[in-house]
Amino acid sequence: MTTASLPPAEIFQHVRMIMGMVLGLSITRLLTGLVRIIQHPGQNRIYPVHIGWVITMLITLIHFWWWEFWLVDVQKWTFEIYLFLIVYAILLFFLSAFLFPDSISDYTGYEDFFLSRRKWFFAIFGMTVVFDLIDTLIKGQAHYTMFAMEYWFRIPAYLMLCGLAIYTPNRRFHLGFVIFGLMYEGSWILRHFNTLG
Repeated sequence: MTTASLPPAEIFQHVRMIMGMVLGLSITRLLTGLVRIIQHPGQNRIYPVHIGWVITMLITLIHFWWWEFWLVDVQKWTFEIYLFLIVYAILLFFLSAFLFPDSISDYTGYEDFFLSRRKWFFAIFGMTVVFDLIDTLIKGQAHYTMFAMEYWFRIPAYLMLCGLAIYTPNRRFHLGFVIFGLMYEGSWILRHFNTLG
């Protein structure tokens, strides 16, 4: 049996299940890390920017699962689309794992860890921005036109901010970036993804 002989909705359910497993691992990683901080508050120094990105990633992962429902409209599934979506989910897992590695004993706390590993984190974050663009195009013109012109400013703005975050260890910039990201993503979700209808 080939995928061509299966209804697109059945293929979508299969793809969604595989992505769900990867996303589940990502959410588990973040929640376990937060619980570890609560259980052992004196073990490592907390950094508000780090916690801000943990919250951002939790929102992103929950939102990702919601917005991927639009893939139900894809009428022709290929292995390339399937592979792309799995890699997208894996990148989100990498971001979660970067926020809570197995150990930060080589660092003085989460601030030292986050700022020293920021190049990896924001390089992968920037990749997810590009993947978001491709994901939006896969869903068809009707999907991406609903975002109007804002979407075409959003992508380069996030890529520019990620580039600056890779370059600078400035604490104020990183605090401003995560605050802006949380506020903007909240607004974006409420304005464009409140319902799937």
